[in-house]
Amino acid sequence: MRRFHLHPLAVEDALSAHQIPKLEVYGSELFIVARTAQAKGDRILYGETHVFLGPNYVITIRHGSARAHTQLRAQLEASPHQLSHGPDFILHGVLDFIVDGYIPIIDAIEDKVLEMEQVALDSFLSRDDITRLFQLRRELVKFSRVLGPMEELCVKLQSLDLPCIDREVRPYFRDVADHVRRVASRAAGLRDILASVFEVSNLLEQQRQGVITRKLAAWAAILATPTAVAGIYGMNFEHMPELRWTYGYPAVLALIVAICIGLYVTFKRTRWL
Repeated sequence: MRRFHLHPLAVEDALSAHQIPKLEVYGSELFIVARTAQAKGDRILYGETHVFLGPNYVITIRHGSARAHTQLRAQLEASPHQLSHGPDFILHGVLDFIVDGYIPIIDAIEDKVLEMEQVALDSFLSRDDITRLFQLRRELVKFSRVLGPMEELCVKLQSLDLPCIDREVRPYFRDVADHVRRVASRAAGLRDILASVFEVSNLLEQQRQGVITRKLAAWAAILATPTAVAGIYGMNFEHMPELRWTYGYPAVLALIVAICIGLYVTFKRTRWL
């Protein structure tokens, strides 16, 4: 802090986590907060990278970020020409490294969403599937809350006249902002797909219940015929001439069978059975 003359307020923010992505100017020094993300199952875990940018130095402080900057440092050191632009190019490398970490996350969520969409079309979503659907939707909402401020941060670095940021490096920040914008657009699209998956699942469930209801009504109508005829002959009326008719019993059975077959064929044609 004393060696680089860092502003006390910026140091205080850097020592505490749970900051939103932001850009603050302290004289000739910039203080940037960027949010990192990492997928773990169906959840997204977040961290923070705080960056102090001065005329001839870059200081990064990480909170909860599992991705080491070793690979990034090697890439930057392998491009001395680009490093000659100054510390602002290193800042671009850090932000680009963070934003590139968003892409595998949105790819993994997209695969899971498409999988659930196929499950909803092939069968019916179980309670666990619906719980997972809302879990993914909740994670996408949280992710969007990070992507919005990150895009604003990159736009400021691209468009504002800031200390330690050369005009030649601004297009690089525009490229990072475009990457964030594309990820945000994909996240919004996946939220819409999840909503449609839930609606389609409800429609298919209602359709299935309607089919079952029609089948039960059709079989009830078919079974009502022998029940009604048997009920009439079970009343034991005194005057029932057909009881003394030799062919009365088989005729009644034939009538019952004919009516039942006729109803079955009718319901089959109307696709109730």
